[in-house]
Amino acid sequence: MRLVAEVDGDIIVNFEPNIGYVHRAVEKLAETKTYMQIIPLVERPMLPDTANANLGYILALEKLLDVEIPIRAQYLRMLLCEMSRIHSHLYGLGIFGNMIGSSTVFEWAFQDREPFLELTQQWTGARLTPSFMVPGGIRRDLPPDFKGKALKVVAYFERRLNDYNKIFVDNPVTIARLEGVGVIPKSEALKIGIVGPNLRASGIAYDARKNEPYCAYDELDFDLITREEGDCYARLLVRREEMKQSLSLMRQILEKLPSGPYFAEKYLNLITPEMREIMDKNSILRFPKLFTELEPSKGEAISRIEAGRGELFSYLLSDGTTKPYRFRMITPSFKNVAAFRPALLGGRLADVPSVYGSLDYFPPEADR
Repeated sequence: MRLVAEVDGDIIVNFEPNIGYVHRAVEKLAETKTYMQIIPLVERPMLPDTANANLGYILALEKLLDVEIPIRAQYLRMLLCEMSRIHSHLYGLGIFGNMIGSSTVFEWAFQDREPFLELTQQWTGARLTPSFMVPGGIRRDLPPDFKGKALKVVAYFERRLNDYNKIFVDNPVTIARLEGVGVIPKSEALKIGIVGPNLRASGIAYDARKNEPYCAYDELDFDLITREEGDCYARLLVRREEMKQSLSLMRQILEKLPSGPYFAEKYLNLITPEMREIMDKNSILRFPKLFTELEPSKGEAISRIEAGRGELFSYLLSDGTTKPYRFRMITPSFKNVAAFRPALLGGRLADVPSVYGSLDYFPPEADR
């Protein structure tokens, strides 16, 4: 990421972000891969939030396949996504703290991601890139002792958030660095099309989980967090409150988790009795081997989901073969890069780190 600022003294009179070249070629590579092989690809641009990237792609693919997903699988998908949202926010919070001189917050945030990553690894077999959601459901049911461990992690982090308030969020130095800085008014936020916490911090109440519910989010109770100030501090407060909401969602999902299968009946005939026995023993099943010849019907499909940094838009165009004719993913950071210029024009050069950190920008998302 290269930031080009034109200054008058230390006042920014022109500002252009240059996203550089970290091209992962995900969209072009998808044209050469089977539908199952694409799943690990879509996770790479969004490494701090891979579960939501995985889900966005799979929801679009399932529309082409016309497959009904069991309700238990829907709930478990949401559980993994909310865990991913929390450690994505912690990743951004740690970087934010470091950018404005709080190395303690950097250390704390990356340390506190670990319990959520450990839960992810215990359940899926991987910390960051599990490629866990597949057409029809998920790869594996919850381990027998998972609920108790997850609730302990939730309780720990609920208490831990109070420490962040004391050392960082309510710190007079933090407030002085962020309050009234990098303001993006509501009208400007709508005009430039930013998404996620950055949009909601400018007073726009949009969250795909609420406005265009998917999975079973409409069956859960959570608040859509907004602020009116539109400044760096408002963006910090929105993310803090969203972590609280995600903790609440984790509790609700674990308490309300429906019984039943975690994989669609439509595909069970592809599974041999030996594989089914493995499934029943709660072991990881290598589903990709079952779907190498998956051929959705001709047509196109989209999905909109609320990832940690904002709305993720996925588009698939099928020509009826085992590989997509076209795949497109529009990531949150690709939209949020438009916020740099209006947030910084007229501000001081020393405010650049504050604005950058508050936007939670992740460069690989912007160039795919």
